[in-house]
Amino acid sequence: MVHAFSCLGKNYIYDSGSGSLHECDEELKDYVAAQYEGVGDKSRFSEERISEMEEELSVLRCQGLFLAEEVKTYPLKSNEIKALCLHICHDCNLRCRYCFADEGAYHSEREFMSEKTAEKAIDFLIANSGKRKVLEVDFFGGEPLMCLPTIKKVVAYARQKGADAGKKFLFTTTTNALLLDDDAIDFFNREMENVVLSVDGRKEVHDAIRKTVNGKGSFDLIIDKIKKFVRLRGEKSYYVRGTFTAKNLDFSKDVIFLADNGFDSISMEPVVTDIPDLKIGEEHISEICGEYENLLSKYIEKYDNGEGFNFFHFNVDLEGGVCLSKKVSACGAGNEYFSVVPNGDIYPCHQFAGDKNFLMGNVYEGKLDASIREKFASSCLFTREKCGDCFAKFICSGGCAANNYHFEGDINKPYEITCAMMKKRIECGMYALAHKKERKNV
Repeated sequence: MVHAFSCLGKNYIYDSGSGSLHECDEELKDYVAAQYEGVGDKSRFSEERISEMEEELSVLRCQGLFLAEEVKTYPLKSNEIKALCLHICHDCNLRCRYCFADEGAYHSEREFMSEKTAEKAIDFLIANSGKRKVLEVDFFGGEPLMCLPTIKKVVAYARQKGADAGKKFLFTTTTNALLLDDDAIDFFNREMENVVLSVDGRKEVHDAIRKTVNGKGSFDLIIDKIKKFVRLRGEKSYYVRGTFTAKNLDFSKDVIFLADNGFDSISMEPVVTDIPDLKIGEEHISEICGEYENLLSKYIEKYDNGEGFNFFHFNVDLEGGVCLSKKVSACGAGNEYFSVVPNGDIYPCHQFAGDKNFLMGNVYEGKLDASIREKFASSCLFTREKCGDCFAKFICSGGCAANNYHFEGDINKPYEITCAMMKKRIECGMYALAHKKERKNV
């Protein structure tokens, strides 16, 4: 299928079958949208002009770059577990209003994971990893740094057990940075493959939502710590991750604020909440899509001035990257990837934690609920029927199963508000990709 769109005054045609992107004039874009997507009215074009445009398109078609047949591929599914998210701490030293995890407590009692339970989780992962040689563990919360001594012991345990089993472990963590002292920085930079640090952007935006337990803003308590961490991080991966809500739909200013403060790997995610004054609804989509273009304009300007940065949602690869079989398989939650909470209970991922409908087992038992696992194992792009006629499907993979379930009641029913934002981000990412390629060829 094809998708015709405009972005920052340029017009493009994207062919999902071939993964090719073509810049074109506005008239051809409008014609393709009307003729092949059913968007708009093609009656305004004369027969002579239609013939000319179809001749242009026929050249691309002969090259396999327009209306190319979409590859028939099968999802890559495995019974080998590759990764665990360890909820090392169901407690937090912040009280962020939008927190999906109930300010770290996950709608239950505040508790820490014991060293014994964490070791059981590592044993469970190794025992069920099959022939996989590389295993991943994400330390999550709540706030993981409240349990740094346990994390250190678990990393050492996993390194040793992994070596004995011929496995390599990669570790990541997410932190609000309140406890990010020199010891934590040194440990993270030695042991963590990736670190995600939470900051929402401008001080007034961050402090309006991300408050300490005494109700005060946390920006001034973390910003210098994060800057120091990034300065010492070297070439190792990290992301500064923010969240935008209905209260800061001008989030491009927050992304650029973070870039101007020296952070070159940035993610800014739409909030997932039902809180009325924070929730993103259909009425916000038009403004949000416009804001993505505002951000793109500033992103491109910085790139052209030699100040480029990595913005997660503008990373679109049409020439390689993850293989198609993996893309149609979705994220692997509930089948190859699981979440373990402090008492050892296992859930499909961190966003299902605490929902007893999705309790899959416990690391002390070492077994998984086969019916729930099969539900997730069978879920893929092709079981998400609404994705069939979407141009973004091979890039998006059908959306987040947890968001789909929480908003639509079905892991296979995409949440349309998320879809609308994803489509716009992909269009912006395609523009950025084309612009960078053009600059390199100049």
